[in-house]
Amino acid sequence: MEAAHTYKAAGVDVEAGDEASQLAFEAARRTFRPEVFVQNGVTLFEAALLGRYREPLLLGGSDGVGTKLKIAFAANRHNTVGIDLVAMSVNDLARRGAEPLMFLPYFATSKLDPQVAAEVAVGVAEGCVRANCSIVGGETAEIPGFYAPGEYDLAGSAFGIVERSQLITGEAIGAGDVVLGLASSGLHSNGYSLARRVLLANFKLEDRPSELQGPTIADALLEPTRIYVKSVLAAQAVRAPIHGLAHITGGGLNRKLGKIIPSGLHAHLEPGSWAVPPIIDFIQQVGNVALQEMYDTFNMGIGFAAVVPASEAGAVQAIFEAAGETVWRIGTITKADS
Repeated sequence: MEAAHTYKAAGVDVEAGDEASQLAFEAARRTFRPEVFVQNGVTLFEAALLGRYREPLLLGGSDGVGTKLKIAFAANRHNTVGIDLVAMSVNDLARRGAEPLMFLPYFATSKLDPQVAAEVAVGVAEGCVRANCSIVGGETAEIPGFYAPGEYDLAGSAFGIVERSQLITGEAIGAGDVVLGLASSGLHSNGYSLARRVLLANFKLEDRPSELQGPTIADALLEPTRIYVKSVLAAQAVRAPIHGLAHITGGGLNRKLGKIIPSGLHAHLEPGSWAVPPIIDFIQQVGNVALQEMYDTFNMGIGFAAVVPASEAGAVQAIFEAAGETVWRIGTITKADS
């Protein structure tokens, strides 16, 4: 007689899922803001903070980590990609001037390894601590046969709040404004299909080329995305005159700035006015990648940008620097035909 079929035999291990969920919840606890509490196993967020706002607007955003995960798989290092996951969404909220409140991660794999899932959860929690937002739910899914052995995918959603009068849209940007660039920590979470194609064809992850000035290839590629939330909120707290903010992700520096600038205007950048991380220069050198392609793919060392009035540029730069950022004046806003 044929053996009875079971869910576990079909590839789904409920016990492993329970263990992974418990480990993830333990990591999430360190992200809880004062508004968060747990009741009968449900994580809840007290909405009384809405009373501090005259016209509160709620915002949300979702994103993933992309093929940077391939580096984590190959290096068997899973404790930092969760930071990238959080960063990609909360930085998008910050570009609108919003404060992230809640985050919900999604982890999916063919065969669940609770320890790997726990390492990822630790990174997600660290990202939320850096952004001061709370993990209030999420999902761990085991999907047999859907992913390659030893691989997984990540996605996440962040939700935040901003006062209507402090919403930053870019509409106020005008000719003569200054573009401030906030340093990235490296590649962040974009351009990895090109980075992997160039570097892994020529090097091993454990190689330590002198051009990188210390780290291994794996170290440089897995450096987590910088989270700019607290710096933006520091500027918001003193009502700094910021006309526009850009999170520099897929599509590169020029495209992301272009999306926030009103029609008829142009961001005139001054290459050489900021430092490009060694990993980016190294990719261009090894792959003989055209400079325009580099700008269209990578952040080029600028992870976040602020467009501010020229008369206030020094003051806003000082606010960001006091919050821990490295900041450069990287360009100006001009009329499109100038």
